Amino acid sequence: MSHQSLEDAAVTFLSCRDRLFGIAFRILNDSAAAEDIVQDAWVRWQTCDRSVVLDPPAFLATTTKRLCINAVQSARARHETHAGSWLPDPADPLADPQRRIEQCEALELAALTLLERLSPPERAAYVLREAFDYSYAEIAGIVEVTQANARQLVSRARKRLVAERREEPTGAERKRMVVALTAAAQTGDLATLETVFTEDLAMAA
Repeated sequence: MSHQSLEDAAVTFLSCRDRLFGIAFRILNDSAAAEDIVQDAWVRWQTCDRSVVLDPPAFLATTTKRLCINAVQSARARHETHAGSWLPDPADPLADPQRRIEQCEALELAALTLLERLSPPERAAYVLREAFDYSYAEIAGIVEVTQANARQLVSRARKRLVAERREEPTGAERKRMVVALTAAAQTGDLATLETVFTEDLAMAA
């Protein structure tokens, strides 16, 4: 590897570093753990074949998300409570009961707000973009719209979240959304969240 190629790699990485830290922090909710993930992503970036990478920012973002998910799953496999969970591990006897109650209430409120104020396409686009840093291309594939429309959905969702609510969701809808959001945040199970959004879109079509 030449000095110049490593220098170019560093410039590219540094231009994305803040975004990568943001991705890691949103998933792990722990600054130190997020920094570790960013360092791991830098090592991966140094050692990979960068000549075949067509979109470095997208590659680095995907790498960071995968490293975060691996970190969460590894911690859970060792029966450890991960600091980045939105909710503590229910099996953890040391978890603060009051904090668990507060976190559950906050997550339920978030789900209620999403259900009340956003349409299924807006909900899917907004959560995947803002909470899990999906690219607009990835969102477009899930929602089945163009990338331009995906951007519009996210923008419209931001505005509607500060507007009046659309409708009153049922208890089943609220529980379903809370479960999916918890799984995504606590275990990195984004597939379940994507499935919920896909089903919502199909029912709304």
